[in-house]
Amino acid sequence: MRLRPELDPDVDGEAPTHDRVTPYDELHLTTYLRLLDADAEGADWREVAKIVLHLDPDRYPAASRRSFESHLARARWMTAVGYRQLLRP
Repeated sequence: MRLRPELDPDVDGEAPTHDRVTPYDELHLTTYLRLLDADAEGADWREVAKIVLHLDPDRYPAASRRSFESHLARARWMTAVGYRQLLRP
């Protein structure tokens, strides 16, 4: 059973690192797309962390940066590998 992506979900401290698409990934597909768009536009990671990931990089800079980096890495993984798993019945 596939989960429907949410439009603006909160995120965990770090994105999954499994070699398979997880339910978390399925719920955060929109988040991953927003991160990729922001990255392509050269947006400041702090602004993206606030708006897309609902984090506070001013108060928690290290944790926010780790979360941002892990979610962006997962978004890139989804475009290179994970999407194939979504296409399978």
